[in-house]
Amino acid sequence: MLLAQELEKLKEEISQKIEKQWAWVLFPVNKYGNFIDNLRLFTRGGSGGMGYPRLGGEGGKGGDVWVVAHNKMTLKQLKDKYPQKRFVAGEGANSRVSALKGSKGKDCEIPVPVGISVTDENGKIIGELNKEKDRLLVAEGGLGGKLLTNFLPLKGQKRVIHLDLKLMADIGLVGFPNAGKSSLLSQISHAKPAIADYAFTTLKPELGKIMYNDFKQISVADLPGLIEGAHMNKGMGHKFLKHIERTRQLLFVVDISGFQLSSQTQYRTAFETIILLTKELELYKEELQTKPALLAVNKMDLPDAQDKFCVLMNQLQNPKDFLHLFEKNMIPERTIEFQHIIPISAITREGIDELKNCIRKSLDEHANWENDAYHKKQLLNLQISNTVSYSETPSKNTVTSPRMDN
Repeated sequence: MLLAQELEKLKEEISQKIEKQWAWVLFPVNKYGNFIDNLRLFTRGGSGGMGYPRLGGEGGKGGDVWVVAHNKMTLKQLKDKYPQKRFVAGEGANSRVSALKGSKGKDCEIPVPVGISVTDENGKIIGELNKEKDRLLVAEGGLGGKLLTNFLPLKGQKRVIHLDLKLMADIGLVGFPNAGKSSLLSQISHAKPAIADYAFTTLKPELGKIMYNDFKQISVADLPGLIEGAHMNKGMGHKFLKHIERTRQLLFVVDISGFQLSSQTQYRTAFETIILLTKELELYKEELQTKPALLAVNKMDLPDAQDKFCVLMNQLQNPKDFLHLFEKNMIPERTIEFQHIIPISAITREGIDELKNCIRKSLDEHANWENDAYHKKQLLNLQISNTVSYSETPSKNTVTSPRMDN
């Protein structure tokens, strides 16, 4: 008896070790710092319940697996709470004499943060969850046993799903490393990002909120700095670029004195920086260029900054006159027209208040434009609907022929 218990215990320990190893192989986690923006999970709907052939009873349907969005949830919390990354719904109840119709199995809910995109193993999009309490069915429960299935239950759907988080913010900061994005975020919001005099201080997205006197709040996302070749996943690559897809507007932040990643890389002026950033966005996804954009020219406290700013403004007003200085593959198909260009210093706070006002003004203008466009579309749909209804209504003056019976 003692030997049997020891064997059973050993068997259980081996099983747990194998399970942990496979969990590591099957469900990798993409993260930088303590921030996780990607998870793979195993899901399975519950099996149906057995039918009751003699009395024609139907087994209950298996439970379903749902992904549900919550504002205060993070993927790291999900990973910590469910380390096995395995979500299985309950089985349907068997049919029996006292309950010929078996009850449905218990559903399983996976709590995820708002802004999640769910795909299957083949990369096909199952759906997105963009607001609190959004729900998405990812694995359906099996049917209970019934006449059509010879009263035998069906198994639930198995699915490995991929959760991909894309931050949702009003404004996304775009810039090369060390442009001063983190310093700027700390000045315009209550966020406390890491700040230092070296590239790549931002290794994970930081979210802050601009607070206005009338209690208006605007969310701002400081994202890891781009480098040339980001569209090919160099540097932070896609980990950065995917997060600006869901920001409403872009705020370019450039160093007035230019940028050089290291002594081995080429020095870029502020104008060249803007052109290269535009090209990186275009190569990753052209739709990003259609977002409204503002430009904050940072570090205006440096010597000769005002002269360099005058040169930059001339270049931005006539960009085509200077594009011949670039290699052909570095020139974007279209240059971005900035809603506002604001010279600032994140150190001395020069221009910070003006920048905050311009951000709000730009968002309000775009919101008004979207509302006008929506109302015009609704009006057009109503006019089309009325036209169709009118054309289908018989005229009062229409004369109908009397029925002729043979």
